[in-house]
Amino acid sequence: MLGFLIAALAGFLTPKLEEPAARPLAKSLSSSVKVEPGEIRTLAFMLALLGAALLSTALDSDNAFAVVLGGVLGYFGTRIVAALRRAMDPPKK
Repeated sequence: MLGFLIAALAGFLTPKLEEPAARPLAKSLSSSVKVEPGEIRTLAFMLALLGAALLSTALDSDNAFAVVLGGVLGYFGTRIVAALRRAMDPPKK
């Protein structure tokens, strides 16, 4: 369960990792791999999940599925909550 929570937090914090982690990594890789501007968020998500997986492994908690599920739910969490709220609101006339 701890790995799931760590990964959910990592997914939620993905946008905050773009500037300090993903962009510098993309620049350092630019000589050998071209990273498109639209791929920076994906690179940040990959870094967040890698960190969550390493921390989860270090704490010996959960499995890979729980880490990935937590990361995806954390990444899309605000959108999922907004969709659920819209679905529960009565239709406006």
